Amino acid sequence: MTKQEINIVWLKRDVRSQDHQPLYEAEKSGLPYLIIFLFEPSIISYLDTSIRHLQFQYHSILALNKKLSAFEHKVDIIHAEALVAIKHISNLYDIRTIFSYQESGIQHTYNRDLEVNTFCKENQIQWREFQRDGIIRGIKNREGWDRKWYATMHSALIRNSYSIQKDINFENPFPLSQELRSQLENYPKEYQPAGEDYAFQYLTSFVQGRGKNYSRHISKPMESRTSCIRISPYLSWGNLSIKQAYQFVSAYAKEKSYAAALKNSMTRLKWHCHFIQKFEQECRYERFCINSGYELLEHPRNEAYLQAWKEGKTGFPLIDACMRCLIATGWINFRMRAMLVSFVCHHLYQDWRDATYHLAQLFLDYEPGIHYPQFQMQAGTTGINIVRMYNPVKQSQEHDPYGYFIKKWVPELSPVPSEYIHEPHLLSLDDQQKYGISLGQNYPFPIVNIDISGKFARDKIWGHRKHEMVERENIRILNTHTRKFQIQ
Repeated sequence: MTKQEINIVWLKRDVRSQDHQPLYEAEKSGLPYLIIFLFEPSIISYLDTSIRHLQFQYHSILALNKKLSAFEHKVDIIHAEALVAIKHISNLYDIRTIFSYQESGIQHTYNRDLEVNTFCKENQIQWREFQRDGIIRGIKNREGWDRKWYATMHSALIRNSYSIQKDINFENPFPLSQELRSQLENYPKEYQPAGEDYAFQYLTSFVQGRGKNYSRHISKPMESRTSCIRISPYLSWGNLSIKQAYQFVSAYAKEKSYAAALKNSMTRLKWHCHFIQKFEQECRYERFCINSGYELLEHPRNEAYLQAWKEGKTGFPLIDACMRCLIATGWINFRMRAMLVSFVCHHLYQDWRDATYHLAQLFLDYEPGIHYPQFQMQAGTTGINIVRMYNPVKQSQEHDPYGYFIKKWVPELSPVPSEYIHEPHLLSLDDQQKYGISLGQNYPFPIVNIDISGKFARDKIWGHRKHEMVERENIRILNTHTRKFQIQ
């Protein structure tokens, strides 16, 4: 019996209906096509994945299916490994082409793609992978990358349209388990809502008013929650393409009185892709130091330090507030993220690998290509970047002077006056009684002396920069990632 010829669109980090080349090419092909999204058990159980990531993806798919239902299309959610799912579909149908975007993911997903690619070649299935957000696969250095990226951003958006789906009688043998489905459906209201409609709502409110204080409030833990663009989850999971965001903001930047602030946000879109491009070229950054010379530095693991940091119980109010906010909402601004990493890697002097997966799981906008290079940049393991060691007390005094953010997320400190909110351990016993706080009981003493710990880390890291292996690696890194790329 002759099998029906079909195509497949494999959605990964690109759950949207517009500016979507795989869907465009599948529609243009003339063959009926399945749209699939895989909840792969090996990825679900991987160290960087959390239920909040899966929930965002799931609700993004539900939102997309509402749009596609008018054309009798839908995304089939498959709970199986990619190779298992594609093999099963190929037993039922004659798969001519699989359309997808390239994924700049971790080594695990890259290995998965290699397996799928081998199967496709062995079974005469064409797999067409398209460039995502100006990220170029296979380049050896960054010569000409800026020019090509800007060309991509200024090229026309893809206007997807859909015909009524031709019949494919696909019975999915890999449904979500009831337990997993229940977890996915229970999406906390504290997280940003998923789907491309919400992505454009955030974009619209940003360019029409929220963005006027973008540059002024970008480092403030409280104010940034309103004035920042807040589209990072939609970019990470593909509810929005970088090009869509770039062109949307660019159109408003020409006419608004706060055009400079909007243009500033656009530079962040380029940096977003810059770091993903780095990871695309070397995804080993998930597990190994960017500058392998830093593998020589030893960091004795301290479980008590790590646990206090993970729970937001370090005795440093801004550190604790940021971690608790992140646990509850999935988002804090860039400076506060950098401070959390700096604190655990420098003041607590823990290996960055002992902390990276914890934050990966908490970030609703987790993007591997940004997460690992940025984490290492803040940890001081690149060799080419200035080591930024954030003093959590100074950051608190500068960016949350009255302690509004701290008091919201560390409520046990809410009675403490602003002059002590940054260093509550300086309260006398009489003042502790007066303000209803008992240090060491309902709020911890600082777990380290930041002056001593800061000096120790600086001496270790800065002293190591002159190591022969570090300097040799610096040359390689500069040639690979910064050639013809202007770092500003």
